[in-house]
Amino acid sequence: MNKESVVAKKKFGQNFLKDESVLRKIIEAMPKNDNKVVEIGPGLGDLTKFLVDVKSVEAFEVDTDLCKLLQSEFKEEIATKRLHLNCGDVLSAWKSALVDEPYDLVANLPYYIATNIILKALADPMCKNILVMVQLEVAEKFCATAGEKVFGALGVIAQSVGTTRVVVKVPPTAFDPQPKVDSAVFLIQKNADRSDKLFEDMLRVAFSQPRKTLMKNLSAKYDKAKLQEAFEELKLTQTIRPHQVDTKDYHQLYTII
Repeated sequence: MNKESVVAKKKFGQNFLKDESVLRKIIEAMPKNDNKVVEIGPGLGDLTKFLVDVKSVEAFEVDTDLCKLLQSEFKEEIATKRLHLNCGDVLSAWKSALVDEPYDLVANLPYYIATNIILKALADPMCKNILVMVQLEVAEKFCATAGEKVFGALGVIAQSVGTTRVVVKVPPTAFDPQPKVDSAVFLIQKNADRSDKLFEDMLRVAFSQPRKTLMKNLSAKYDKAKLQEAFEELKLTQTIRPHQVDTKDYHQLYTII
């Protein structure tokens, strides 16, 4: 099997990134440190070949056909231990930590599991930075700030553990086959781990109906008198919407209620 004969498989959400200028921007945006790199879904190895030049890489590929292709394409890098290739589903291999040393996740993620993977990486104590290509809409949700219409639970979670920024927006033409949506590379630099399940439960309730007021959403689960007291203390109006409240206030609300 060679690269040219590979047909992208829909069930794995495969869109192979072909634009070298985007690949170089990903490498340039990588945080400068000694961490190992983990790549999820290396595909045809287009990003992998840039990564192994700068770091040692632990890669996870679920597609057995692509795994065989990568084994032959990167024979030398595997032999010299610059690349370690795991064939199988990364989510099955992922316990509390995916690898047993500090790492940065750098990957063009399959869209259908991107959010799940990012949330797992945010909770993984060994993961220090996340630099990934995802659907533009997903990147915007993770990087949004209070006041923006798309600000929601994902934005609060990301801001609770670190800083976020969109590195570059990527058009469908950068891929083969071309996806139907725009993509973006974004970076989360962690300074904590996502660990508070009860806080995230509160966020789910807070953003359950984004068009309704925050008070209305929260009073479906929490004591209204306690909420009114908390809103007064934090100087939040009764008519404020979930996306208008910043991350710091969500943490304070949680502490009070």
